[in-house]
Amino acid sequence: MPLINESHDSLPYIDATPSAQARANAERLIASELPSGHQTSIHPSIPEFSEPKFSPFVQQELERKAAGLPLTGGIDLSRYEAPEPPTRSPDATPNLDEWRQTLRKAYTASSHLSSRHENLSLLEEGGKNAWLIGNSQLEDILRGLEKELAETKEAAENVNKQRKIAQEASQGELTGLEESWRRGVGAILDVELAAEDLRMKILEQRRQYAQQQAR
Repeated sequence: MPLINESHDSLPYIDATPSAQARANAERLIASELPSGHQTSIHPSIPEFSEPKFSPFVQQELERKAAGLPLTGGIDLSRYEAPEPPTRSPDATPNLDEWRQTLRKAYTASSHLSSRHENLSLLEEGGKNAWLIGNSQLEDILRGLEKELAETKEAAENVNKQRKIAQEASQGELTGLEESWRRGVGAILDVELAAEDLRMKILEQRRQYAQQQAR
């Protein structure tokens, strides 16, 4: 639903093209009625958007991107790599804490590789069909949008055709009214000129009569 329920129709199919001077005058009149900040301020009918609220981490990332700083931190991928066994001490006594830590890293890497292998197997098994189904759905959406666009264009063309037919049907009447208006204005001017001429003649006769009485 439009925000402003107004329609300013014109007569582009029967009106003559305005001259450059007339267009400049019209644009100057329009500009004189516009507020000073009409190019930067939002129309009052458009609601104001609320200020976005980001989490501290997203805000930090936005500030980093705005400052042009390189990306640091992130996920430590070394935890998924196969760990090296701990070095033996000179007395050949194993360090149990280091071995436990190495074992935890090895278990993490093994779990990651197992999950990755499972995901790759699922992708190989059903990824192709999922990709084809996704493409088919996207094609259906695209066809729907193209159909809607074609219907909208057809509706706009029909509206323009109806406007053209209505304006061309009224062209004769409008031309006759304009000619009648011009003749009426011309007749008024003729009457005003005749009245002014008559007034001047009356004043001249009064002046002559006054001169005769003065003799």
